[in-house]
Amino acid sequence: MEMRPLGRTGVDVSVCCLGTMTWGEQNTEAEGHAQMDLAVERGVNFFDTAELYPIPPTAETQGRTEEIIGSWFAKSKKRDEVVLATKMVGRSAMNWFRDDRRRPRISGPQIDEAVAKSLRRLKTDRIDLFQLHWPDRRTQAFGFHAYRDYDDDFIAFEDQLEGLARRVEAGDLRFIGVSNETPWGVTQFLKLADERGWPRLASVQNAYSLVNRTFETSLAEIAMREDVGLLAYSPLAQGYLTGKYRGGALPAGSRKQLFQRLNRYEGPGASAAVDACVDLAAALNLDPAHLAIAFAASRPFTTSVIIGATTQEQLATDLAAFDVAWAPDYDEAVEALHTVHRSPCP
Repeated sequence: MEMRPLGRTGVDVSVCCLGTMTWGEQNTEAEGHAQMDLAVERGVNFFDTAELYPIPPTAETQGRTEEIIGSWFAKSKKRDEVVLATKMVGRSAMNWFRDDRRRPRISGPQIDEAVAKSLRRLKTDRIDLFQLHWPDRRTQAFGFHAYRDYDDDFIAFEDQLEGLARRVEAGDLRFIGVSNETPWGVTQFLKLADERGWPRLASVQNAYSLVNRTFETSLAEIAMREDVGLLAYSPLAQGYLTGKYRGGALPAGSRKQLFQRLNRYEGPGASAAVDACVDLAAALNLDPAHLAIAFAASRPFTTSVIIGATTQEQLATDLAAFDVAWAPDYDEAVEALHTVHRSPCP
């Protein structure tokens, strides 16, 4: 398994990152443990989770995923073999994360509470990469194609970064990152880190796939020049790029069948783009999942690609994608496809 630098931290992480958001909902604790066992066996040293998980978020299940990882650490004794990433929620109406039922905000006190709870659930004394799951302010994210009205109701970047810096200084966190963030947000954090001597962003975790290449026109140059690499989530467009939903298919037990939460990948132009990607994989004699994952991993601004699975078979397929040697003719074919289907699923 290839290793790549995590920003300027001096730590290397596997190009494959094990995503965990189904554990505690679609997957049992034993299944989560089995996935971690297989991933580590295949050379993965990077896990990503969140206080929000499992998905879909509910008050009843919140935190279960971190608990499953914590119980695996306790059983396997492999905590030191893993670079562990988790996330705290941004501004939200979901009021079950904090003890006093406050709505989540990225404030100093809420950072303290989120970190303490994640440490307890994960059964660890430090979090290697602590990320802000989405901004405290309103932004264009999660499927929006056009400009949205903004507002000024957000916790100041200074307060957010100072709160994170205190936890780094205390030893609870090693590094910090952001997720679902914009170029402006990333540059604000970087500027403050340079000015105040506070921790620097190590990564940005955003959606990136064959049907969502918006990162390239917004954040890629920042990622390259500032060493804030992409942790690419949803490289399979929540399963669409495997072809399993093609032609209106609705596999039993799939996330679409269970939760109907895939709207981001079902807008105008999405179906045609997905079909083109699956057809391209066939033309290249590749499994469609391998094409999609290998594409995301081949980008120079990508640090790691986050994969998720509900079965061991799916996980094995995803892991095998990292053995695909990306060829120049793959790039040519993908770029030709992209000229016709321009990121219909942002």
